[in-house]
Amino acid sequence: MTSSRNDWTRDLNASTEASAPLQVPPLELRVPALTILAHPNPGRVGERVLLPALASGRTVPLSRLSPLFAQPGDAAPRPLADPHLSRRPLSLTPGEQKGSVRLDQAAGGGRVDLLGARAADAISAAEIARGVVLLLAHRVALLLHLLPPALPREPARFGLLGDSASLVLLCREIRRVSVVATPVLLRGETGTGKELVARAVHTAGPRRDRPYLALNLGAVPPALAAAELFGAARGAFTGADRRRAGHFERADAGTLFLDEVGEASPEVQVLLLRALESGEIQPVGSEEPRRVDVRVVAATDADLETAVAQGRFRAPLLHRLRGFEIRLPTLRERRDDVGRLLLAFLRQELAAMDRAHLLDDPGPHGRPWLPAGLVARLADHDWPGNVRELRNVARHLAVGCRDADQAELSDSIERSLAPAPSGERPAEPVESERLPSRSRTAYRPITEITDDELMAVLRASRWNLAEAAGRLRVSRTSLYALVARHGGIRKAADLSREEIAAALERSGGDLEAAADALGVSPHGLKIRRTELGSD
Repeated sequence: MTSSRNDWTRDLNASTEASAPLQVPPLELRVPALTILAHPNPGRVGERVLLPALASGRTVPLSRLSPLFAQPGDAAPRPLADPHLSRRPLSLTPGEQKGSVRLDQAAGGGRVDLLGARAADAISAAEIARGVVLLLAHRVALLLHLLPPALPREPARFGLLGDSASLVLLCREIRRVSVVATPVLLRGETGTGKELVARAVHTAGPRRDRPYLALNLGAVPPALAAAELFGAARGAFTGADRRRAGHFERADAGTLFLDEVGEASPEVQVLLLRALESGEIQPVGSEEPRRVDVRVVAATDADLETAVAQGRFRAPLLHRLRGFEIRLPTLRERRDDVGRLLLAFLRQELAAMDRAHLLDDPGPHGRPWLPAGLVARLADHDWPGNVRELRNVARHLAVGCRDADQAELSDSIERSLAPAPSGERPAEPVESERLPSRSRTAYRPITEITDDELMAVLRASRWNLAEAAGRLRVSRTSLYALVARHGGIRKAADLSREEIAAALERSGGDLEAAADALGVSPHGLKIRRTELGSD
């Protein structure tokens, strides 16, 4: 045990040069902790306390007065202090099974509800590893979970929100790899923030003042791939009335983010491999190659190793892209960030509607606009759409409850939070050093998805197929089949110049509004405008 702990601590203090990826320590090296998910004073959200006494076989009291909580890095801990909580402590006691905990309410006062545990008298180690929500008197929501006994100080967040162990180590990896030019492959489920991390890798490094471009390879038609990536000389094809610079040329000396690289067609894979191997590009119709200095960051939620084994993805390209690999944690692996993220998203949405005061501290006897019971429900959800899904829920709450005395979940959100039909929870959390295979995802049968549900989700996702697939809990391939079955959904490639011009005129030039009116993604509309020479 001591040797493993020393090895992990040494890894945390290693050089910032890119090397083996950092990892959250294994379960046996973590200790129980409590993190505040909701509190009448929103400024308390995110405070936490480590409970090594539980791991040592001792009882921990829980009441209005103890234990003492603090924000990460804060040296001034304080009790929960809400007057609606009892002064008489409940007891968190080590259980009979290793790593388990019993919640003894006999001596304590007030109501305690548990979410994520089958029974209060025997909270299993697996349930604690997943995260168990304690709702105290419907005023305070706490997460009982596991944390490393020590975390490196990583003040830089690069625009990412949260203080969970997974998020801190992700930021540490961003800083480590940002100083070198090696390609980076971002792996993670839809909605985990791969584009944010790609931009963070760029802004944290020496290329921060140089161009940063993003291209969704899944949206690039094979026939246009070469021109999109490498540009085209004037007269190279019909309609090429001027020279066009491709993404590689425009990102010269900077960073090119290639999203959905697992969806790249075989033709695109060949072109990418050649560019990465030689550092040269050749625009369509040009006789001379051109050298470029581009830092490539690629991202995917696909199982590329299986795709290589099945001949759908080129192994040499995978090796080139995977100069350094970063796995983004799912939201269910950083459940202690749910309260922090929800509050941040709500602040942004409410401020835009001049309702930021709804999140003010109502005082010790006031009723908060954001109830602890609602936050507890959200913290217990497994979030198949990850942070993107949580942000959408925050937007719905802000818009739907901005004039209400207290926020509540709408029927549509309640349905989206309903558990999978099996009702089964994973017995163990997904370890952060392992990328889940797509085959392990609990996908829904597409036969149970109606056309109405498909259209509603596509609209709510603003026609982003990756987000829609996550919200529907289907694979990307199945979503394509659903779209084809519907028959009334058009692709951006089907739009005419006149339709695009009319939609833009009606929307006052707002590309996103025009895309929503046309029923296509903004990115797809932008590509179609480029194809038609309408930029």
